[in-house]
Amino acid sequence: MFALVRMTIGAMFVCVFFENLGKGTYTLAGYAGVINYYIKESHSPAVWKAVMGLMVSNAAIAAPIQAVSEISLGILLIIGLLIRPAALVAFLFLSGLWISELGTSWIWELLVPVLACLGLAIGGAGRKWGVDAWLAQRWPSSLWW
Repeated sequence: MFALVRMTIGAMFVCVFFENLGKGTYTLAGYAGVINYYIKESHSPAVWKAVMGLMVSNAAIAAPIQAVSEISLGILLIIGLLIRPAALVAFLFLSGLWISELGTSWIWELLVPVLACLGLAIGGAGRKWGVDAWLAQRWPSSLWW
């Protein structure tokens, strides 16, 4: 069951990466436009909007980091490598996005993947299928898988 969830979340990240790439979201103007929209239209707390403002002012750095994060998390989850740490990062990333989007989209849109990532991070994900299963045979006591 964990394998299906992690591959689905991984595919979601890969698809979103290519969608954002096609829309120009990872360019300086595209990234700043999306974040400025969230600052203006969302119901996020003021402190979170200040964090988003910092990201806009550093869009030349933040946009490529987001691009690399999305594609990397997707690939790691699909192949089943470092699932627990990748799922934890995905949980934090999607939680931040969920807070950023408050009031601009359907509330459940990101909450379900957020909770799925949390389940993958704290559960026994990777012990059956994926690269982590092979690594767990070699080093069974490691907390990484």
